[in-house]
This record gives sequence, structure tokens and C-alpha cells, in this order.
Amino acid sequence: MSDGMLEDVLAQPQQLADALWRAQSAGLPKQDRPGGLVVCGMGGSAIGGDLATAALGDRATRPITTVRGYALESWTAPDSLVLCASYSGNTEETLACFEAAGVAGAGRVALTTGGKLAEAARAEGVPVIGVPAGMQPRAAVVYMVVGVLECAAVCGAAPGLHAEIDTAAGVLEQVGREPLAQALAQSLQGTVPVIHGSGPTAAVARRWKTQINENAETAAFWSELPEANHNEICGWGRGRTVAPFSGVFLEDPDQHPRIQRRIELTAAEVERSGAPALRVAAPGDTRLDRVMSLVMLGDLVSVHLARLDGVDPTPVEAIERFKGALAQP
Repeated sequence: MSDGMLEDVLAQPQQLADALWRAQSAGLPKQDRPGGLVVCGMGGSAIGGDLATAALGDRATRPITTVRGYALESWTAPDSLVLCASYSGNTEETLACFEAAGVAGAGRVALTTGGKLAEAARAEGVPVIGVPAGMQPRAAVVYMVVGVLECAAVCGAAPGLHAEIDTAAGVLEQVGREPLAQALAQSLQGTVPVIHGSGPTAAVARRWKTQINENAETAAFWSELPEANHNEICGWGRGRTVAPFSGVFLEDPDQHPRIQRRIELTAAEVERSGAPALRVAAPGDTRLDRVMSLVMLGDLVSVHLARLDGVDPTPVEAIERFKGALAQP
């Protein structure tokens, strides 16, 4: 079994400084853009927009939105900055958004290793933030998050977080040394995890879900509080008889004060159904610390789940098979 994915995850602390250097070296023009930032991407490239927004919280002063699809929102204005993120540079949805942003007259930046996106961007004089090749797209999450943060800063959508990026490495290194990820993986083995987040942990919950899907090749879902208390909570009783669900709750001190009580009560309902309920507190002092440390922890959990089940966490055969079929006329 390959250890490449585990090595990439454990390298996240060192990737922070490299990602910031790459973003700053791209020569992004600092232009005030009242329309805010639009991040276009799919999968592991798109999640950077969600996680950066979570790390910024109320420090964002203009809209930062993520588009997962072929088209920009109808309200996207020429005074917006559109960041097109595609690790391979060949994601067809992102390429369509890059073209649409050009037609709309919006500012553009490409975040990629190369491919058609880099080729089109350079042909049209659009700045390119380079990402190191050789990883699976989902393993480049640090580069995607930092790229979004830097674009948000240059277009006036949020302040720069350079100091927080510099200090987050120490927190991530500690996550890599602790045995918590292995323990969580052992508790989740053989179950279908439902990852709950709220506020700053909602995007992280989505990341945990997709990493378990891809790395461990198993079903997982994510849910957001308080919305889940108005519908999904009713499904645990009978749901547990259908599949071996488990509940995971990601906690952060910046969540709304009522969320703590909601987590307690929701976890109790999960346990009442006979399913395990795991509560995970985000380590770190800054909001960026906590978002990125939870991301790294979830990545490690997914890799350890894969290893427990004898699954190689690196290849994604189903995705490649689907892409091959999609490319056929």
C-alpha cells in the first residue's frame, strides 16, 4: 500500500509557507473590487474557497462565494475578482467559468499546476498562482486555501492573514504528532459517518466527508447545525437499523453560543439510536489555526480508516472511470 497520501497530509505544516510564497510570487495586482471574490472550482480545488471563508469569519468585508458548476451566478459583476481553481488545469466546469468571467469583464486569477487553464490564463495575461504537481488534487488543500486568502486580500474582500499563516504550522505539526486521528479512525471503522459542523466548522465537516469518500472509499455524509435539528434528527432512530451510522461533531469556540447545547442534545439523540457520537474540539488559538488543524485531523482520520480496511488511499478509480466515460461522445 502506498504511503504517498499520508506523507502529503503530514507535509501540510510545511506547505503553508510554500503556498504563501507561491501566491505572493504570482504578481497579483492589488485592485479594490467592491463585487468581492468568486471562487470557481470542483472537489478538492473548490473546498479552498469554503475553508478560507470559514477561517476569515466576520473579518470578510465583501462577499466571498464558491461556485461549483459550469456557470457564474447571474449577479457576478465586472468589479468582482474571479479565482478559477483547478489542480489539473483541465476541469471542464472551471474552464467554462474562466471563459464566462472573461466575457463578463471581471478580474481573473488562475490557481493550478498547469493544463488548459494555465495555458488560457497566460495567453490572456491573467495571473497564475502555481501549485506543485505530483499530488492528488485533494492533497493540495493548503495551496487552495492560502491562494483564496491571498486573492481575498488583494481585492479588498478581507484583510491579509500572513501572520496567522506563519504561526499555524506549529499547531498542524502538533496534530501530526498526536494519536487522536488513529483513535477516531478506530472508532469510526465499519460505520457510515455523518460529520456535523456549524459556523466555522461547517466547511470542515464537508471536507471530512469528502476525504473519507475518496481516501477510505466508503460512504460518509455531512450535516450542518442548527438545520439538522429541524429535520435530520428524526432519521436517526430508524436510520440506524438501515446502516451502521455514526455521528461526529466538530466544535469551535467561535460557534454561536447556542450551538454547544445543540451539539449536546443532538449527540444524545445519536447515542439513543445506538450509534456512536464523537465530539472533536478544534485545537489552536486563531481561527485559521482551528480550521486548518481540523482539516488536517480529518485528512489523517480518512487515511487511517483506509489503512485499517486495507484500502490504498491514493487512487480514485471511480472518479477516473467516470471521467473517462464522460469524455466519450
